[in-house]
Amino acid sequence: MATKYHNLSDYDADALPSADILSRQRYAIVVADWNSNVTFPMCQGAIDTLVQHGVPLDNIVVKHVPGTFELTYAAKTLQRQESPHAIIVIGCVVQGDTPHFDYVCQGVTIGVAKLNSEGVCPVIFSVLTTLTMEQAEERAGGRLGNKGVEGAVTAIKMANLFA
Repeated sequence: MATKYHNLSDYDADALPSADILSRQRYAIVVADWNSNVTFPMCQGAIDTLVQHGVPLDNIVVKHVPGTFELTYAAKTLQRQESPHAIIVIGCVVQGDTPHFDYVCQGVTIGVAKLNSEGVCPVIFSVLTTLTMEQAEERAGGRLGNKGVEGAVTAIKMANLFA
């Protein structure tokens, strides 16, 4: 039996708010520089999607952090300083031979969950946690689409959930 793959970049554009609404909104993206071969294409996918749906490029703040673990600190700071409608955190952690993978994944997951429950805007989890670099690349513009696109669509939907 063949495995069916879901392309992360597939979505219903008609389910999103109008460009007129999105043109007045601000978004932030925090991207980890570690595994930049994966995270940078995801970031570009998020930016392109936001702009495609009407968010002006000037209304998108992008901040870089060294690694995935640092995403939550930057997101928390952006919530206060920039007052965005939503924040997308983009990272990539590939499992290695040590428990480092578990600690980083658990820390960033708990951190983002806490920001969502206590913060002032939605923080969208676009962090890949994969077994191999090949799996990550498949989700950063490869055959499975781009998780950054999915993050942008989710950010738009969450920013307008109660509008």
